[in-house]
Amino acid sequence: MTVTLDTGAAARVASLTREESAEAEAAARRVLASGADRVDSAEWVGAARAGWPELPLGLRRPLHTFRRDSGPSGVLLLRGLPVDEAALPDTPSGAGSVQRAGSVSAAVLTMVACGLGDPAAFRPEKTGALVQDVVPVPGKEAFQGNAGSVLLTFHNENAFHPHRPDFVMLLCLRSDHEKVAALRTAGIRGAMPLLDEETREALSAPEFVTAPPPSFGGSEGGTAPHPVLSGAPEDPDLRVDFAATRPVTDRARRALDELGEAFERTGQSTVLAPGDLAIVDNRVTTHGRSAFRPRYDGRDRWLQRTFVLTDLRRSRGSRAGDGYVLD
Repeated sequence: MTVTLDTGAAARVASLTREESAEAEAAARRVLASGADRVDSAEWVGAARAGWPELPLGLRRPLHTFRRDSGPSGVLLLRGLPVDEAALPDTPSGAGSVQRAGSVSAAVLTMVACGLGDPAAFRPEKTGALVQDVVPVPGKEAFQGNAGSVLLTFHNENAFHPHRPDFVMLLCLRSDHEKVAALRTAGIRGAMPLLDEETREALSAPEFVTAPPPSFGGSEGGTAPHPVLSGAPEDPDLRVDFAATRPVTDRARRALDELGEAFERTGQSTVLAPGDLAIVDNRVTTHGRSAFRPRYDGRDRWLQRTFVLTDLRRSRGSRAGDGYVLD
C-alpha cells in the first residue's frame, strides 16, 4: 500500500502518490468518456459506480477502513486527488451554483460516493444537484451556509432532516487567496471526555428543536423535540446545528453551551489545498469554516460537495423513481 495513513486523534490523512493520482484521473476520464455527460443522471452514477473498482487500491483501502470506523476525529483527508486545475474556469459566484456537466472533479466525487454508499441530494437545496459548488457569493457574506464567508458555526449537515447524510465530502478545487479559509471539524468522540454525566444526560433527552438551514430557503418550522446525543452511550450519534438547534429547557441550554465549549477546545482546523478531499462522518462529527475575505475576481475559494447515504433504502419513500434526490 503506497498511501500513508495517520490514525491519530486528528483527521486521518491519506496521500496519493503521483502514480496513484494519475490512475485516479484515468478512471475519472473513463467516466467522462462513457457518454453519460449529465452529472445528475442515473447513467452518470452508473458509470461512476462501475469506475469505483478502477480507482487505485491505495485510495479504496483507506475509504473502506473509514466507512467501517471513522476513528476518533470522524474525518478522513485524502490528498493528491486529480481536479484538472489547468482546465478550471473562473470560480462561480452565483447563488445556487452546481456542477451539471461532467468534469474530472465531479467524476472523482461520484466514484468515491459510490464506494462509501450512494450519492444523494435534497431537492430544496441547490435544486437537488449531486455535485454542488461551495463558493462565496456577493452579498451573502454573513450567510450561515455554503455561500457565506464569515465564520460558519459547527453543524451536522441537515441536522433537521430524518435522512441527513451519513458522510459529507468536500473536494477543494481552488484555495482562497490568503489561504486562511479553514475547514473546522469537531466530533462527539473527542468532546465526550470533557462532558460530565449531568451534561451527557441532558444532551440525551428530547429537549432540542432544530430548524432547517437557510440553504433550504428559510428557517421557518423545525423538528419535534429531539436529543442531541442518541444511540450507544459510550459512542453516541450526534445531531446538532449551533446556528439552528434551540434548547427548550434551562438544563438543555446549559448542556448545549458546554458542548459548544468542548467543541471549541477539541476542534481541528485544516486549510484545504487543490486536490484535497475532506470526508466528514456526519453521524458523529460537525463541521464549519473559518472566516475569509473573498475578492470576487474569478479566483476565489472553490470547493465541490457531495453527500453520501450508506443505506439508500431507508429514504425510499422520499425519492421519486428510486433516484438519488430526496423531495
